[in-house]
This record gives sequence, structure tokens and C-alpha cells, in this order.
Amino acid sequence: MLNALTIDIEDYYHVSVFQPYITMDEWKYLPSRVEANTMKILDLLDKQASKATFFILGCVAKKKPALVREIYENGHEVACHGYAHKLAYEMTPDAFRTDVRKAKTIIEDSIGAPVTGFRATTFSIVSGNLWCLDILIEEGFLYDSSIFPIYRRDYGIPSWERFPHLVSRPSGVIYELPPSTTSIFNNRLPVAGGAYLRFFPFNFITAGIRRINNVELKAAVLYVHPWEFDTGQPRIKVKKLAALRHYTGIGTLENKFRKILTEFEFGTATDVIDKTLS
Repeated sequence: MLNALTIDIEDYYHVSVFQPYITMDEWKYLPSRVEANTMKILDLLDKQASKATFFILGCVAKKKPALVREIYENGHEVACHGYAHKLAYEMTPDAFRTDVRKAKTIIEDSIGAPVTGFRATTFSIVSGNLWCLDILIEEGFLYDSSIFPIYRRDYGIPSWERFPHLVSRPSGVIYELPPSTTSIFNNRLPVAGGAYLRFFPFNFITAGIRRINNVELKAAVLYVHPWEFDTGQPRIKVKKLAALRHYTGIGTLENKFRKILTEFEFGTATDVIDKTLS
């Protein structure tokens, strides 16, 4: 079973949990580590001959177009993560469209090719702003991976379809690739990577993916961030809960990622969509 591996390209100071502590104006004063950490991921993928989709922030692509080209020229899929890492449900439709269009243009200019995939900051397309999907369709996106089919205080639609599927909207259709969950006693538990891969036992994550592949006969959708591989990143002074969410398990992520690449077959989001539709 081919699974979708996705990488959200953002720096450590872009993360939503730090937004109350760091303004956008302060980003330029902080040392960027996204390039070195992304190159580490590219090396790990190359060693396993695995491909992935890289959802890239427009503000990163603007400063580091050579990195975007490196990802693309290594045979990976380049997709859009918005421009300034703003939560979609905190934006108006006009602001969301402007942010998305700006990022898409910069990323496409970097690689000289169309960008057709999108993921919102912190999975922030929720039940109250599904109009985002209409804007994505109108802006030329073919698929989205922003809707987490679980309940969390700051994201998720718990009743959403768990597996990759086509969504019909007033503006047209778009393919949705929800980050993966496993169902245990009618409860949905995330096995999609990111913080869950850092927090949860490795065997729990892999058992969930195997169940999706071998029992439910579906593709899994996983994600990680470059900063999750970076034990040397500067420590931001934040409240304990924010620090717990961001820093817990960072030292374990790289080894877990190496192992997961050897245990499952991965490709890009578009690879998975093509197989699902075939």
C-alpha cells in the first residue's frame, strides 16, 4: 500500500504555538534553521529512495528559492502551505485568498511549474470555514490536506471522512487527504506523525498505519516538520504548555522517522490520489 508522506516546510519560530510570543516583525531577527533541517530530511528520503510532498510556506520560498528548487529537482512534490503561517479560521475570505495566491505565485516562480496542493496552517480548515475549499478550487488547487478528522480545541472536524476522498463544493470539486487516524472502540486517535509521532509510542503509530493499510485497505497520510528534527534549535521562552507541545520528543523524532521509512512504502500526495482514483 502506498502512503502519502508530507513535510510542512516552516522554521521553528513560525509555529502557531509561538504566535503569542513572537511577532512576524521579529522573525527577521531570529536565526533561520529551516534549510539545514530540510536538507537532513532530503538526505534521509534519498537513502530510502522515498518521495514526499513538501508543503512550503511562501515566506520561506521567498527567502530561499534555491531550497524549493532543490526539493523539486530531487523528484519530490512541491505544494503550498500559505504565505505567513496564519490560521485560516482567523482570516476573512479576502485575506485567505490573498495569502494563498501570494504563496502559490512565489512557489511556482521558484520551480517553474504549477502548484496544485495545499495545507492550511495547523490544519485550520474547520467546519466554520469550509469556504476555504471553494477559494482553493477557484485558485487552481486540485487537492487539500488541511482537515484533521478529530476534535482538538484549535482544529479538527471529528465527523469528517477519515480517508482520502473527493469533496464537492459550490465552486467545483477538490480532493481531500485527511491526516491519518485509527479507530479504537469508536474513538479516533491520530497516527499521522508530527507531535503525535513524537508523543506516542512508536509501536502504536506503526500499528495504526498497518491497520489502515492491511485491514481498512486505505492509504495513510503522514506529516512532519523540519524543526522536529532539530535538537539544537534556539529555545523560545514560553509558558510550560507551549514548551511541552513544541519541544517534547524532538530528540526521538529522527530515529522514528528513519524506522518508519523502512517499514512502509511512501510517495507523494498526488501519487496516492492517482492510485486511489485508478
